[in-house]
Amino acid sequence: MIRVLGLDPAAAGATGYGIIEGDARRCRIVHYGALPGAANRKGECAGSALAGVHSLLERLIAEYGPDVIAVESVFAALNIRTALRLAEVRGVVLLAAEQHGIPVHSYSPREVKASVAGYGHATKEQIQLMVRAILSMQETPEPCDAADALAVALCHLQADRVNTRFGVTAIAARRAPSRRNPPGRAPASLSEMQR
Repeated sequence: MIRVLGLDPAAAGATGYGIIEGDARRCRIVHYGALPGAANRKGECAGSALAGVHSLLERLIAEYGPDVIAVESVFAALNIRTALRLAEVRGVVLLAAEQHGIPVHSYSPREVKASVAGYGHATKEQIQLMVRAILSMQETPEPCDAADALAVALCHLQADRVNTRFGVTAIAARRAPSRRNPPGRAPASLSEMQR
């Protein structure tokens, strides 16, 4: 069993978190929730909001002992101010993980949605319903930031299963670009990937 702490960092809204355990056959929810965003905590400076995220991570790591942290990455469609704020939160996540020796894996919003809902442009509601179904939850996870964090954790669990079962990461790392397989062109077969 692997225990994954999924995080959905936010620039102004709530930072969602979700912890799941799973193996190749099943997964279960351990805990989830959301830390209110800076906009909901009037009078706080950016530093104290980041300290709040760090304190939350410290508590979750101490209490639940995750093996890995999966975080939704910053994506390019944001304005620069929002991207910088998200990068600051992500920096806090990386710091807390490094302080505890926990590996961190990042997934784009589209990867997470495709992994959980089968469609990279799924709505928040679709993600909530799929997370509820996959984790056999009695209720739809609220707030949606927590459901997104659970989706990030599920995405990592699925990626880990594929990597473990097929050694995709190891094969991709060994493969060097060649004239037959220039960058940007996917290999035609598994045997081509192994060359």
